[in-house]
Amino acid sequence: MQAANPRRGYILGLSAYIIWGLFPLYFKAIASVPAVEIIIHRVLWSALFGGLLLMVWKHPGWWQELRDNPKRLAILALSGTLIAANWLTYVWSVNNGRMLEASLGYYINPLVNVLLGMLILGERLRRMQWLAVGLAAVGVAQQVWQVGSLPWVSLVLALTFGFYGLIRKQAPVKALPGLVVETWMLVPIAVAWLLFNPAAASAQPAFWTTSEAWWLVAAGPVTLVPLVCFNAAARHLPYTTLGFLQYLAPTLVLLQAVLLFNEHLSSSTLVAFMFIWAGLAIYSVDAVISMRRRS
Repeated sequence: MQAANPRRGYILGLSAYIIWGLFPLYFKAIASVPAVEIIIHRVLWSALFGGLLLMVWKHPGWWQELRDNPKRLAILALSGTLIAANWLTYVWSVNNGRMLEASLGYYINPLVNVLLGMLILGERLRRMQWLAVGLAAVGVAQQVWQVGSLPWVSLVLALTFGFYGLIRKQAPVKALPGLVVETWMLVPIAVAWLLFNPAAASAQPAFWTTSEAWWLVAAGPVTLVPLVCFNAAARHLPYTTLGFLQYLAPTLVLLQAVLLFNEHLSSSTLVAFMFIWAGLAIYSVDAVISMRRRS
């Protein structure tokens, strides 16, 4: 087994979360293509590049395990649907000036995971976890009160990704084979969409002479590279360290929204963020204390 190398782990982990955090720049580059069509091509090119990567980066026995456990295939079909919904919501939010809400959603996600663990897996929350979830709930409630409606983009992103992780726990398949199978199960839907939408931009031969065509093809590597970095980092770093690094991605999204794309950070939205950040700080401290007690 490869010895842990924390320095390599930090470099790989930072690379993964920085790439994920800079995704808005990629999606803005193809903003002229509708969000649904971007996701269709993300599925197709991720399936293709993922299949090629599996031929190089061997995962012995993964297909036999799935073949012998057909229930896992059904679980991956459901998780693939959830991650596609998450992708679609995220791309739509970036290209429709809702990046702040997207950032808020990924800040909420770790606390949603804790809540799902309690409600569905029967896990018991510690006092500090209750306080963290409560502060996040106050932040969401504050947005409802100020705006007059639920921050649905944030909640859809947090819930779809939260349930995605929960469902993937029921199918213990390694990340790359799991993602490849999920995307290949979505390929028939993606192909059918293209067949039934002949007027789509990417269905026109002239489209493939434009720069947007190359950006769509890049959806495969753009999806897979950070995943590979993340999984490599997980072999060298403690899980709590990765947990802290995950806040880098929504922070980069937040900074781009305000500094690059001129989204307005109102005082009410900032108050909601502050409640979420306070909840995350408490959650993180609790995670460190719990890890130290176990070790």
